Amino acid sequence: MSNSRTKHKVLPPSKFGLVQITRQRVRPERNIKTKEENPNKNGEVEAPIVLIDRIESKLTKIMEEDRTGIALHVHSFVASHLTKGINSIQMKWFLKYKKWIKVVPRDAFPYLKYEFVDQNDKIIR
Repeated sequence: MSNSRTKHKVLPPSKFGLVQITRQRVRPERNIKTKEENPNKNGEVEAPIVLIDRIESKLTKIMEEDRTGIALHVHSFVASHLTKGINSIQMKWFLKYKKWIKVVPRDAFPYLKYEFVDQNDKIIR
């Protein structure tokens, strides 16, 4: 540790006999790539995880208005990501908001397009 230029601390042994060593980060954080290949066209688009964050923030705003019968129309790739498995994102929304949000796959939608629709098929803005 004497040759290292990072700041560090060596803490005394714990009651379990473990010695803890902490080190300060010297290098800057790496840039995380949030783009991936576009399935519809050439080029890159944002990753679905970024899109899911945007969808969840809009859903939170919609749920504050206490609406019922909400459906989410998305590209079929994103729809499968939202509904896949027992512990799906759709199920987590149900447990969080106590309302079922129907996810409707739309092949005609571009990859990153999504719309929330109410029970009267009106788009929620």
